[in-house]
Amino acid sequence: MLRLTTFAAGLLLSANVFALSLADLSQKDASGGLKDALIQGAQVAVKQLGTPGGFSNNPDVRIELPGKLGKAAKTMKMMGMGAQVEQLEASMNKAAEAAVPQAQALLVDAVKKMTVADAKSILSGPQDSATQYLNKSSREQIRAKFLPIVKQATDQVGLAQQYNAFAGQAASFGVVDAKSSTVENYVTEQALDGLFEIIAQQEANIRQNPAGAATSLAQKVFGAL
Repeated sequence: MLRLTTFAAGLLLSANVFALSLADLSQKDASGGLKDALIQGAQVAVKQLGTPGGFSNNPDVRIELPGKLGKAAKTMKMMGMGAQVEQLEASMNKAAEAAVPQAQALLVDAVKKMTVADAKSILSGPQDSATQYLNKSSREQIRAKFLPIVKQATDQVGLAQQYNAFAGQAASFGVVDAKSSTVENYVTEQALDGLFEIIAQQEANIRQNPAGAATSLAQKVFGAL
């Protein structure tokens, strides 16, 4: 009988926890739970992308040649002349994979600097509002870390110079935008886009399945949304 009573009490307690609304949470809990979830999402994204094949094997973030360069590359592949293109694209994805681990400390730092007001806005905002916050608050700093690593990696591939020569001319005629006019700039931007794409996916997963959050506080906060 005692066990049954204890079990019933536990069920009621669990129900009360998941029946909480965001208004029932303290600002400290709401902010802390969000930070836990964001750090979790950032770490998962960095681990997923910062390994061999992290970009090249994921169709959501795989880096290919941009714009009309990409169209020309597809034509070359269809005509059996794609070996050089594939080598260049492989090197671009490897460069992104090498750069991504540099993002983790900056992402965690951006999360720690989040204010209570930031947290409140994120929790009451769109489904990707946490990712938007991280993108806005850390992208420039992460770009500065990525660029030299990407440049070092792409400089080792002779085809990078061919890309730069062709894309540099193409940019002056509006064929590709300025961010794509050098291979290191293009890969850096694509790496950043891929990183925040995976963080957004992690945010969506936690919002849809709060029980998947790594800490009980994050579970409580996202369970209240």
